[in-house]
Amino acid sequence: MAYIRTADELHDFAATAAAPKNGRGLLSRLFEAMVEGRRRSAEREIAAYLEGSGQFLTDDAEREIERILSSSTRL
Repeated sequence: MAYIRTADELHDFAATAAAPKNGRGLLSRLFEAMVEGRRRSAEREIAAYLEGSGQFLTDDAEREIERILSSSTRL
């Protein structure tokens, strides 16, 4: 049985070329946006606590911030 190469095997036509990937998927971008929002929210809470407590980050203040952020009922 003979084998003959076809034009599709010799060239990469536009119809058969793979479409470029659009980077990350939708769920990945959504998850990253949620994480970034949580980070900004935590930074706002820390800034508000430090502003109300004298703006010094001491060991006691750090423990209190950790307690406040870990006891949060947000998802």
